[in-house]
Amino acid sequence: MSENDRATSAGQILEILRAAAGPVGGPELARRLGISRAAVWKNVRALVSRGYGISSENASGYRLESPSPRLLPAEIAQRLRTARIGRIVHHFDSIDSTNRHAMELARRGAVEGEVVIAESQTAGRGRLGRSFFSPSGVSFYGSIVLRPPIPPARAPQITLIAGLAVAEAVERHSGMRPGLKWPNDVWLGPLKVAGILTEMESEADRVLYVVCGPGVNLNVPREDFPPELRAIATSILASTGKHVDRAAFAADLFSSFERHYDDFVAHGFARIRDRWEAYSMLTGRWVSVEGAGGEAEGRVVGIDDEGGLRLESARGRVQRAIAGDVTLKKEPARTSR
Repeated sequence: MSENDRATSAGQILEILRAAAGPVGGPELARRLGISRAAVWKNVRALVSRGYGISSENASGYRLESPSPRLLPAEIAQRLRTARIGRIVHHFDSIDSTNRHAMELARRGAVEGEVVIAESQTAGRGRLGRSFFSPSGVSFYGSIVLRPPIPPARAPQITLIAGLAVAEAVERHSGMRPGLKWPNDVWLGPLKVAGILTEMESEADRVLYVVCGPGVNLNVPREDFPPELRAIATSILASTGKHVDRAAFAADLFSSFERHYDDFVAHGFARIRDRWEAYSMLTGRWVSVEGAGGEAEGRVVGIDDEGGLRLESARGRVQRAIAGDVTLKKEPARTSR
């Protein structure tokens, strides 16, 4: 029996047990799937190894007691409401970087909406070359392959779309209103709960593919964060005491992302701007933005139709930042004239 056949048989057994009102006998599973009883047993053991709680009683058969806590494609598919995003999931127990692997899949022809998910990352990456804390089995680390029909200059707007989708999913699963920190962070209270890394391959006038990788801290206990991160990072569990169903979170995230992404492709970022600004934690705050063109400082008055951050200086002049690292600052004292 090939690996694909084994995966198919295990999936079929899972669906039968999921739908059954009671235990299902081994001979019945063998008959329905056209495989041997020994093959049934091996497939059930494979499901158990993936974290599914399956009880076995010789007289009555197998019963599904609990779903797997891992972010398995079958668990996400049970909750998915999308047309494309998340319909094909590549799952890894551990990987260096979901973005790196998704970029490789995109180069080899992956279709739009394919997702790479890992239980842990050994070399998770954030913006500006920073590392991303990626402990095993407690959070969401995923990268989505996209093929938007847009010029390269518009690709950074996809980061904002992903941030909006993450914020909506975090709000639904935490019961708290998160904040968006332009351009790629999501905060819960005074601490960062998620970040997004977006990468692309393009030609002069068109995007070949984009990989958008959200990383969201879900069930990380406060004490498990490294000491240097405890003052700046949080998880939904650490902030609310609520344990998040990771598969349900992933499905919600994909649903929100697909809705906003489709609007963006059809109508442009202007269609999304008000939704994003409703979560903005920077509007009205004094900030500095350090980018390739130097440092800009001012009060945030919103974002524009292209996703740029609008800053009003102390003299009332509005300038625009298109990329950079944002730091909250104390507003300078006004001088009398």
